[in-house]
Amino acid sequence: MAAATLAVSLFMSGLTFWAVNTIQQDARINDTRFGRDLGLLLATNVAPLIAEDNLTEVANFSNRFYRSTSSVSYMLYADEEGSIFFGIPFYQPEVHNALTIQRRIQLPEDFATNAELPMVRQHLTPDGEVTDVFVPLTHEDKYLGVLAIGINPNPTVVASSNLTRDVTIAVFISIWVMVILGAVFNALVITKPIQELLKGVKNIAAGNFKQRIDLPLGGELGELIFSFNEMAERLERYEEQNIEEMTAEKAKLETLVSTIADGAVLLDTNLKIILVNPTASRIFGWEGSNIVGETVLDRLPVSVTMELTRPLHRIVKDIPQDWERDSKEGEEFQITLDKPTPRSVRILLTRVLDQYRENIKGIAMTVQDITREVELNNAKSQFISNVSHELRTPLFNIKSFIETLDEYDEDLTKEERQEFLDTAIRETDRLTRLVNDVLDLSKLEACRIHHLEALDIGQPIEQTLRTYQLNARDKGIELIQEIEATLPSVFGNYDLLLQVLANLVGNSLKFTESGGKVVIRAYLIEENIQDNDRDSQRENRRVRIEISDTGIGIEQENQEAIFDRFFRVENQVHTLEGTGLGLSIVRNIIEKHHSKVNLVSEIGVGTTFWFDLEVCEEKFRSHISEEMVMSETH
Repeated sequence: MAAATLAVSLFMSGLTFWAVNTIQQDARINDTRFGRDLGLLLATNVAPLIAEDNLTEVANFSNRFYRSTSSVSYMLYADEEGSIFFGIPFYQPEVHNALTIQRRIQLPEDFATNAELPMVRQHLTPDGEVTDVFVPLTHEDKYLGVLAIGINPNPTVVASSNLTRDVTIAVFISIWVMVILGAVFNALVITKPIQELLKGVKNIAAGNFKQRIDLPLGGELGELIFSFNEMAERLERYEEQNIEEMTAEKAKLETLVSTIADGAVLLDTNLKIILVNPTASRIFGWEGSNIVGETVLDRLPVSVTMELTRPLHRIVKDIPQDWERDSKEGEEFQITLDKPTPRSVRILLTRVLDQYRENIKGIAMTVQDITREVELNNAKSQFISNVSHELRTPLFNIKSFIETLDEYDEDLTKEERQEFLDTAIRETDRLTRLVNDVLDLSKLEACRIHHLEALDIGQPIEQTLRTYQLNARDKGIELIQEIEATLPSVFGNYDLLLQVLANLVGNSLKFTESGGKVVIRAYLIEENIQDNDRDSQRENRRVRIEISDTGIGIEQENQEAIFDRFFRVENQVHTLEGTGLGLSIVRNIIEKHHSKVNLVSEIGVGTTFWFDLEVCEEKFRSHISEEMVMSETH
């Protein structure tokens, strides 16, 4: 507005000065014409008088003419050489002496020869611009001299021009003063508050909600500043409330993420790590390292990086149209890790979208440790394969002998038919044992609850000895029991412990040659152990059961494998029969009793299996029962 005002004032002032100058030029032309005409008229009247040398009449006539008009400033008469001999209002004395000052009019040299028209010029005086008109005096074509008349400017025009000029200058100066005062007022009253408001808005946009403006202004600006401060105060309260809520939600999220069993890694769109929980740190070996803010591909194991590089970049660069076409928000991978410990993991990559599901805000990486699952699947496959193989052999044998009996019954002797029938019966018994062992093992591994109670360990031992006594006598093996007198009761399941003893004694008889021995021992063990719950020591009493034999022994490399399903020593020597499930059943049953089966063996010397059972005493019943319930619940 100031610039526009100045431009308009400059334009109007210029226009006014142009008009004044035009008026002055027109006035000067009019003065010139008037002076020329007046000079010609006067010259015509006085030329005859000057020719007659009647200067007195010339003076009288000139004086009357000068007084009759105010437009004439002066009148001068000069001779042929330009010397002034009379002038009004000047006086020229008739007496000449040495001190007389001679005044001359300096005219062009060719003025006398070209004296047909007056010569006109202007010059400035203290009273204004005067038009000088030089009219040649001629009579009867004789040049007598020159008449110089000064014409004053038109006073009305001069006064009007001067007034217009002065008013224009005053208006222009007034406009400039008003613009300057307006600029100062704007800077003090308007610009400064607006600058403060602008600064405050920038601070608010930057998140500084403590910004306030303190200016003592009224009117609309005052209301604007008041509204701004009120807005900032509300935003500050809203921010504090939001921060509290977000902090609480973040704490909940971090607690949830840190406590879940699966690994969780949250990435931004640049594949930098935002959040990682302890499970993921343990799986990838990031424990003790601050990896937040680093690129995930730089910290993942090599096998994972090779598998996930392309999918991660593809997920980040995908556009919404691709999501609709693919109709999925993530990808799943199964990878085997070598470090820090060998394991199998399942990694699920999921897009994190905004509230409108239009833009990707990040990637959620879920890591599941499926090592146990893979092992179980492999074990399941191996178990099915082994069961199928073990079932197929006796079934094939039974089918073969029955088909032989059916086809060649008349051609076979009575002894041959009886041998075939005995073989079919043995294979049927073998098949029955295999099915029973598989069912027993399945029941044990199905986490079925078996109630433990106080029992006398001597009873299942006695029953086992009675069961295998005849078998041991037939093979020429001595079956011995060494049971410590007055053994306390133990926590156990009678049927399960009977099955354990039967399997172990049966194996010992199977792998012991004639003349050997199989011994069942049971004795009390007492030791002091640290009780962390009570911060004290307590006496731990257990009953140890051992089954020793003088059989062929077990090689060192097979001592761990014999507890696996379908592993049999006869697979190595090809002499004895069995399902290969007996020791697996034993291990599962002993684990149900919160203990562990151990063995010591030497080739050609013999083997000893042993395990411990908790003594059933009043002061230990609650402790052991609590452990039993927890284990069964798990």
